[in-house]
Formats: sequence, C-alpha cells, structure tokens
Amino acid sequence: MATQKNNALPKRAAAPKATPKAAPATPKAKRVTFNIHAETGSQVFLAGDFNKWDPTATPMTEKKGTGDFSVGLSLLPGSYEYKFVINGTWCADPACPDWVKNNVGTLNSVCKVS
Repeated sequence: MATQKNNALPKRAAAPKATPKAAPATPKAKRVTFNIHAETGSQVFLAGDFNKWDPTATPMTEKKGTGDFSVGLSLLPGSYEYKFVINGTWCADPACPDWVKNNVGTLNSVCKVS
C-alpha cells in the first residue's frame, strides 16, 4: 500500500490581533475663581505660575464697590503658586491654607486643581 507524504509546512497559528490602545485621557481644564477683599477702588491683579508671575496680566474685577475682587481662570490639573498684587503690593491669599516659602523669603499661596 502506498502512502502519500504531505510536503506542506504546518500552518502557523495566526498572530493575535493588536487591539488599539485608547489614547491617554487629555486632562480637562477646570474653572477656578480667585477672590480677595481689598479697599474699595483698589487696583487688584492675580499673578502666579499660570501667567509667568506678570503683576498686571490678570486684572481682578471689583463687585459693585464692595471691595470684593474676583477673577476666574481655566486651569489644567496641577499645583499652582500665586499671589495677589493690590495697589502694587504683593500679598499672599489670607483665605488659602496652603502656602510655600518662595526664593525671596516670602510666602506664595498654593492652589491645587484636580
């Protein structure tokens, strides 16, 4: 009895298909409002990591002659140091519990955005 030889190479198992990886989630900016009370009619600005510490880049708006100033910023998650500049004087935020010493020996307030 004659036998036939199979000269074909054995089939390889198909390589598993790569599943596309989801792109990492892009962090979304969150709206953060900064508030400070100062003398009515003061010039108040916000300076910090987010605006390269420019003392006039981010003016704050007074609420109808009350001395309450505020400004809202869209910030990505992270930690930001900041100060208020009131009539040219740099001031840490008295309502902020998180402060760090800066390189000139004063304090910067810290805002953490999650």
